[in-house]
Amino acid sequence: MENLIPRPDIVPSVVFKTRVRDDTIEGPNPFRWQERASFEYFGNKRVILFSLPGAFTPTCSTYQLPDFEKLHSEFVDQGIDEIYCMSVNDAFVMNCWAKDQNLEKVKVIPDGSGTFTMKMGMLVSKDNLGFGERSWRYAVIVNDGKIEKWFIEPGMTDEAEDDPYGETSPQNILEWLKEKH
Repeated sequence: MENLIPRPDIVPSVVFKTRVRDDTIEGPNPFRWQERASFEYFGNKRVILFSLPGAFTPTCSTYQLPDFEKLHSEFVDQGIDEIYCMSVNDAFVMNCWAKDQNLEKVKVIPDGSGTFTMKMGMLVSKDNLGFGERSWRYAVIVNDGKIEKWFIEPGMTDEAEDDPYGETSPQNILEWLKEKH
């Protein structure tokens, strides 16, 4: 079934349930819950948000996330303040994946219940892969909460057999930014 939810011109207002390091907490898990609103991520700056089907999945872990990390300074040169990676995964999974990927520049955002992804019109069923509801692969350039440009992989549908990758590659987005300037 083709996803027909209209895509917004501004990022939706959502409260994300995150886990942040807190040095006042002793023990092996020094993290606490912290709620962060959409505006804290997307307001008063120009950012790239890319969303993908799942943490630890092959394309996401081998190409997309590592390449955004490697090309971070080139994005900054094009006027990007932050790069965020989002997935319909909880904060524990996203933080573990960020650690596994040795992220220093790209920041992760957990959309555990898929609320933000649904409001963006990008939630699809991936039950055929045992994933449940997940994000279709997309990226947006957001300028002070307003969506400046969408990048969406073709063929968005529930139960998709493949996972296209190209439109949302860091290289493609960087090329668009360079052409725009």
